Amino acid sequence: MTSVAEKLAKKSTRKTATKQVRLKLVYVDFWSSVKLSFLVAVCLAIVTVVATFLIYTVLVSTEVLSKVDELYATVAGESADLAAILSIGNVMGFAVVVAVLNMVVITALGAIYAVLYNLSVKITGGLLVGFTNN
Repeated sequence: MTSVAEKLAKKSTRKTATKQVRLKLVYVDFWSSVKLSFLVAVCLAIVTVVATFLIYTVLVSTEVLSKVDELYATVAGESADLAAILSIGNVMGFAVVVAVLNMVVITALGAIYAVLYNLSVKITGGLLVGFTNN
């Protein structure tokens, strides 16, 4: 009597015939494209805000901003309080605004790309894609 594990082991060692299928992509659903581009945009927005915070934290902890302020005072002859201008609130507010604008632009571009692809399929006939079943 053979166990289930032995049957599965025999089944996995057998060579299966791979069948290749060539299909044409002739339509991209508009709303699917919008949803996917929105999710990608949300991920990029989160990365933008987190990366901005981390870079700002590193710059503050290494006192780069104060050294740049000293350099500006030496070169220009006047003092500018760079730490007040680039406070955590201002920097993160700017990062959030950039992230939201990127979300809008990326989502709109996903919709535009879907429409343009669907229009170009009428001329080109679509994109040929190959699949296998291994």
